[in-house]
Amino acid sequence: MVPKKSSRKSPSEEQPRSLSRQYSFFEDVYQVVRQVPRGRITTYGAIARYLGTGLSARMVGWAMNGAHHVHPAVPAHRVVNRNGMLSGKAHFETPTQMEELLGKEKVRVEKDTVVDFEKRFWDPARELGL
Repeated sequence: MVPKKSSRKSPSEEQPRSLSRQYSFFEDVYQVVRQVPRGRITTYGAIARYLGTGLSARMVGWAMNGAHHVHPAVPAHRVVNRNGMLSGKAHFETPTQMEELLGKEKVRVEKDTVVDFEKRFWDPARELGL
């Protein structure tokens, strides 16, 4: 008797598909971040909600973590946490680079937090239409 061939794929067969989905999500994140205007900021959670994955703010953070070597460029410095804190600053070339880049766009930061967060906040769901 010949055993039935399983319809389930082995983990090695599933991995490329899984990685391509992750890559696609990262690319979706990068597309949104590229649209954040100079002098404005958004949050990991706002991007996740816009992409329909509201519980994936941490994944957006991982995407931002890898955005420094992506072309075209991704202005990762414009993405902060839900309180306006520069929580991703450790992933820039220097500990102050994120704040410096925001400063060049006239975004004031004090104690690693965007001063006028509500005024500067750019919500992709509202700005890009959801």
